[in-house]
Amino acid sequence: MRSTRIAAAVAGAVMLVGSLSACNDDGGKAAGSGSGSGGSSDAAGGKQDPAQNPVDALKAAQEATSGKKTAQIDGTTDTTTPRGRMKQSIKGGLDWTHGMQMNVSNTVSGGGGPGKPIKAIYTKDAVYMNMSAVMPGMGGKPWMKYSYEALSKGLGGSGTLFQDVLQNADPSQPIELLIASGTAKAVGKESVNGVRATHYTGTVTMDQLSDKAGKSVRDLVQKQLAKGGAKSEQLDVWIDDHNLLVKKVEKLGGKQPSSSTALFSDYGATVDLTPPPAGRTATAPGA
Repeated sequence: MRSTRIAAAVAGAVMLVGSLSACNDDGGKAAGSGSGSGGSSDAAGGKQDPAQNPVDALKAAQEATSGKKTAQIDGTTDTTTPRGRMKQSIKGGLDWTHGMQMNVSNTVSGGGGPGKPIKAIYTKDAVYMNMSAVMPGMGGKPWMKYSYEALSKGLGGSGTLFQDVLQNADPSQPIELLIASGTAKAVGKESVNGVRATHYTGTVTMDQLSDKAGKSVRDLVQKQLAKGGAKSEQLDVWIDDHNLLVKKVEKLGGKQPSSSTALFSDYGATVDLTPPPAGRTATAPGA
């Protein structure tokens, strides 16, 4: 796989966890944005009527989801690229105790992707990918180490692009973004994998998406948005009775439309983030 495709696949997995707002560097200030009053004791206890006060309900969900620190994800993104339709799926564990780290299976098909699952361990400074399924004959070193600095430059950003994103990415980010949009409204109660949840929806403009990023990320995002011609994003989230995010759906239009769906479960479970042994790991050229 070419280095730029590796970088795009690594970034795609991170965006599935949160959204473009995973780049947020405002210290969580967006939690106070939008209409409605600040979180009350009833909101914290999950007793508010989401139809009457969706912002308070979403603030409670953002706080509860962020505070769990770990979860399981099962998500898919479908994107139109110059090489045709591309689908990326990730499944595995997330840990955002000290910035986002992950142990997931990452599959990219179409658009030049290999179409085979690749196990990936995202640590604080690098991602380790088991390439044996797509690059047979690697011998005793099936794992490849890619530094975030090298991957960041592969996407046309500064060397700290991935660190900036991962530092703040977690499943509460799409909730924060929906609050900041000022358009959030409750749709009603629905079932998500057998779990009772409240569905919220809203529309986020591209200015809101890119304005929540640091400069290096914002420049890259704006370049990609200009290429795709998207003006806004439809964002939907589903919150269970424990104020936890259980599903999110994002849809972008434009010349290169894309949509993503992610399911979240098993909050609080331990995630193994142990890197592979050094003797079974090679370092990617330039990484």
